[in-house]
Amino acid sequence: MNQSSRVAIKAWAEADRPREKLMEQGRRALTDAELLAILIGSGSREESAVELCRRILHDRGNNLNRLSRLSVSQLCQYKGIGEAKAITVVAALELGRRRKELREERRPVLNNSRRVYEYMDQVYKDLSYEEFWVLFLAGGCKLIANVLIGKGGNDFTPVDIKEIFRLALEYRATSMILTHNHPSGTLKPSNMDIQLTNKLNDAAKLFDFSINDHIIFTNGGYYSFRDSGLL
Repeated sequence: MNQSSRVAIKAWAEADRPREKLMEQGRRALTDAELLAILIGSGSREESAVELCRRILHDRGNNLNRLSRLSVSQLCQYKGIGEAKAITVVAALELGRRRKELREERRPVLNNSRRVYEYMDQVYKDLSYEEFWVLFLAGGCKLIANVLIGKGGNDFTPVDIKEIFRLALEYRATSMILTHNHPSGTLKPSNMDIQLTNKLNDAAKLFDFSINDHIIFTNGGYYSFRDSGLL
């Protein structure tokens, strides 16, 4: 395949560039497919690097451990993946495996508000602006991923509902937990918080997902929609 037939990341719309997204929003904001796309750099005439990586991950059940078992030759079977790209992916996954061997971390089970608070408290601690994170869960409330969805000012965070459900499908999650912080210190949910929670809860039912909770964080404690009977 010649160079002109490849779709390079720098040729995409700016909003679709994972390198820029990493620089602007941090590494935690990227999906697995977007991180892999940074490694391979370009896709093919038919699909972008991110689309190609989504397809590869889908074939492996969106499981990085299963992806890491692929050899260079197996990765090269995908159109748009040459030997150099395959070697880069294999090397990156091997580094991840070695790091994991140094410190094996068990996926937390987030089956109540206190556990979610303890898990996410350091993420929100002392923030002077709002952030909105979603925790995607597998069966048994085991964490798959926690993703930053939006960040805003002192009392508002933009939330892309379509992006939340796209990620839920990509991670094959069975449920999710919504979280955000109130820099003001108030634990009472706003009308916008309640409306957003209800909208997401209604949408989740259409996709056969469940919203387990929506938790508001402050430096002094937390508020659980589930514990308060609002979910």
